Amino acid sequence: MPKTLILIFHPDFSRSRANRALADTVSKLANTEVFDMQSAYPDNKINTDAEVERLLGADRIVFQFPIQWYAAPPILQAWQNAVLTRMYYISYESEGRLLEGKPLLIAVTAGNTPSAYSPGGANLLPVREILNPLRAMANRCGLPWRELFVVYETMKASDETLHEAGRAYALWLTQIRTQLLQCATI
Repeated sequence: MPKTLILIFHPDFSRSRANRALADTVSKLANTEVFDMQSAYPDNKINTDAEVERLLGADRIVFQFPIQWYAAPPILQAWQNAVLTRMYYISYESEGRLLEGKPLLIAVTAGNTPSAYSPGGANLLPVREILNPLRAMANRCGLPWRELFVVYETMKASDETLHEAGRAYALWLTQIRTQLLQCATI
C-alpha cells in the first residue's frame, strides 16, 4: 500500500493542541509516517541525507503547520533551502527527478476565523493565496498540488472540536489516497 509522509513544521509541536490533535489522529492510519521537523532539527541544521531518503520512500507528502504571520514557520524554509536545493539543483538526476509526480498536500491551522481570511477580512487574503509560495515551489518541483486542508479558530477550539478536526483530516487523507489509487489503476 502507498505510503503517506506527514512532515510537521511547528515551532513547538510538543505544546501544540491543534496540530497535535491532527497528527495524533492521522498517525493511526495505515502506512502513514508523521515526523516532527523542529524536534529533529532544533538548530535548523537539516540532515539532508535522511530527508531525501524519507521523501523518496513516500508516495505522497503532506506539509502540516500553523500559519504564523502569513507564512509557514521558519523550519519549513530551512528545510526547503537544504533539501530541495540539493534535490533539484545539485542532484536532480539522482534525487529530484525521482520525487517528481508525488502529490504534495498541505494541512494548516489558523487561529482566526474563516471570514478573517477573505478580501474584506482582517488578514485580507484567503489561506490558499497566503500559501502561494508553496504552490509555486510544488509546481517548480513537479509535485502535483492538491486542495488545502485548513482548520480555523484553533486558538479558541475545544478539545472536542480539535478531535473532530482530526477525524476530518484523516477522512481527507483517506479520500485523497483512494482517489490517487483509482487514478493509478486507470
